[in-house]
Amino acid sequence: MSETAHANAIAESLLRDLNDQQRAAAAYGTEPLLIVAGAGTGKTATLAHRVAYLIANGTPPGRILLLTFTRRAAGEMLRRVDGILRTLSDVGGPALSGGQVWGGTFHSVASRLLRLHGRDIGLEPDFTILDRGDAEDLMHACRTELNLSQRGKRFPQKSTCLDIYSRCVNARESLENVLGTAFPWCKDDAEDLKRLFSAYTDRKELQRVLDYDDLLLFWHGLLASAAGERVRDRFDAVLVDEYQDTNAVQAEIVSMLRPDGTGVTAVGDDAQAIYGFRAATVRNILEFGTRFRDAQVLTLTRNYRSTAPILSATNHVIAEAADRYDKDLWTAREGGGRPTLARCTDEQEQTRWICERILDHREQGTQLKAQAVLFRAAHHSADLELELSRRNIPFVKYGGLKFIEMAHVKDLLAFLRLAENPRDATAALRVLGLLPGIGPKTAASLAEELLASGGDFEVWLGRAVPEPAADLWPNLVALLRNLSGASAENVPAQVHAVRAFYSPLLERRYDNAPARLRDLEHIEGLASQQPDRTSFLADIALDPPSWAQDLAGPPLLDEDYLILSTMHSAKGLEFDVVYVIHAADGNIPSDMATGSDEEIEEERRLFYVACTRAKQALYVAYPLRYYAQPFGKGDRYGYAQRSRFLTDRVLPHFVDVQVAESAGETEVAHGGADAVTDTAAIRSAVRDLWAS
Repeated sequence: MSETAHANAIAESLLRDLNDQQRAAAAYGTEPLLIVAGAGTGKTATLAHRVAYLIANGTPPGRILLLTFTRRAAGEMLRRVDGILRTLSDVGGPALSGGQVWGGTFHSVASRLLRLHGRDIGLEPDFTILDRGDAEDLMHACRTELNLSQRGKRFPQKSTCLDIYSRCVNARESLENVLGTAFPWCKDDAEDLKRLFSAYTDRKELQRVLDYDDLLLFWHGLLASAAGERVRDRFDAVLVDEYQDTNAVQAEIVSMLRPDGTGVTAVGDDAQAIYGFRAATVRNILEFGTRFRDAQVLTLTRNYRSTAPILSATNHVIAEAADRYDKDLWTAREGGGRPTLARCTDEQEQTRWICERILDHREQGTQLKAQAVLFRAAHHSADLELELSRRNIPFVKYGGLKFIEMAHVKDLLAFLRLAENPRDATAALRVLGLLPGIGPKTAASLAEELLASGGDFEVWLGRAVPEPAADLWPNLVALLRNLSGASAENVPAQVHAVRAFYSPLLERRYDNAPARLRDLEHIEGLASQQPDRTSFLADIALDPPSWAQDLAGPPLLDEDYLILSTMHSAKGLEFDVVYVIHAADGNIPSDMATGSDEEIEEERRLFYVACTRAKQALYVAYPLRYYAQPFGKGDRYGYAQRSRFLTDRVLPHFVDVQVAESAGETEVAHGGADAVTDTAAIRSAVRDLWAS
């Protein structure tokens, strides 16, 4: 077989499962490439095949950088790459693997590179990473030291302060501009915020800690330094998943890694850009061709998820977006009815109607797990949750408290963080505060002593502490000294030692102790999968596990369970049946996100994302009446109207029904208004009130 024939056989073996559009994207050359992948068009498969194709054609796996937004996405992608490469053996190809590919989130890759090259910009590799909660605590400590809460008027809370700081860093915008556009109620606090952010930055430098934003900022700085060329020389190809979710710093990092665009592949969908509140900007994907001049744009339009009627409706929803890549998704699947738009008298009627549809689909063979109720804000499901519980329909709600944010989990990790970096005052204050009798002032004094000693725990030996903590104090110091001097590789043993000391404190401090102790056992299990303590702490901070979340309704042991989720949390998922509730203006779009055309367009995209999660059936519902107080506690109410995204051009692609408790559903014909009627129909309805 000639070399050309052999190469063709390898390509055919690798790409045989792809359609023509996917194949063209996977086998593209080295010029910059943007793959615009519509919802359900096989984005992950295409990107995985592109990585495999690069490896099969001679690019060393260790010189490929694959950037994703979750660890799970990176792991799934690389597993697929290995599976694709195994098909080469069918045509006598070499045994190849994607195991050496640099795959991970922007933040995890940043952490890895900074530990390798950080000294070139004055960053020691023993830094620890603050998660969101720890960063808020450090911001609060600086806020308190500057007496910003004692000014006689309201000052932004720690979470808002961190949001403002993060927006400035990630959007590359001045404080004045961020306050003017995103936090106008804080404009009068600009000077004090500048002082606070300076103190916060200095404190992180002193403690050798980085927050999430610093990881990107320092990676960006590393690439801009004299050491940047060594980092660039590591990679021949840079591939970015979900490019529409990148912020200004991330887009700059990609272009700094490959300034001429050679080897850059970005995959995304402008219609699914929904993270503007995190400083992500849809402009990055829309202006990809401006950033990389020779870029080619390839579009994937064949949808493998939804029925044709659902695609028709969602295509018309997104077609009204002001600025987008043109693409009409299509499917070869046959059958399926139009989505349903249900107008309900009030929220209680919406709830009852949704529950009936859920049970109907369950009786028809669709498991509860294959059904999802989506909403704009977490509190929108409150009435539904009560009714689901009353009807004995188990459910899990996503978008609540994350595992890493649970107090007992943060407590245990604080011990390990303090052993890893004794300068980390946030971790020190958390650990010290667990001991009975040690208050904030004593803890702060002890933390300052440790910092002044250069992080030597011997400074605490023999230190007088309040009597309630006296018996525990020697054991705590011994534990931290042992952890600090222990081999960093034996992570499960370290977690076990912390558990032994901390468990009695947990039982005295928190309710539901048995469940919390089981969570700590899970952490020990996680630790066994990590090579060292540094990797473990970085991994769990940057991409925490998704299990053990706060469940709004624990599922029954012998049943499956319904999914309740915010629209943002549902991105990337798919379900046989999807119910979108509260599709009334003010909720969709949120009245808090209508201050600019850009915000409204993002809300349109969010609604589109929610609707495109549906595979077989889609229901969109909204109440016509909202009560000022919970039902039964008052009769004051206001009227709502359907979402502005359900325009007259979109409505014909839905079956529009009026839900009435006494009469079931009545389909409504459309001529452009919310309901077609006339005076005769109105009078007839009035006569029905007394007619026998």
